[in-house]
Amino acid sequence: MLLNSPKTFCMNIENIVKEKKISHMDAVLWYCEKEGLELEGISPLISKALKEKIEADARELNFLPRQAKLPI
Repeated sequence: MLLNSPKTFCMNIENIVKEKKISHMDAVLWYCEKEGLELEGISPLISKALKEKIEADARELNFLPRQAKLPI
C-alpha cells in the first residue's frame, strides 16, 4: 500500500485501533510489520495528533513519567 500523506497514514492507524481494540503505539508497530515498513522511515507520516495519542498511551503504560492533571 502506498502512503500518500500523513493524513492517510493516521486514518489507517485509527482504523486499526478501532478494529483491533489496541493502543495507537501497538497499531503503528502492527501496521509497519504488516506492510514491511521500517519504523525510522515513518516519522514524517506521524501527525502531531497521533504523536500525542502515542505519548498518552506511553504514559498509561508507565513508559513515560505521568504529568499532573488539573482537577475538572
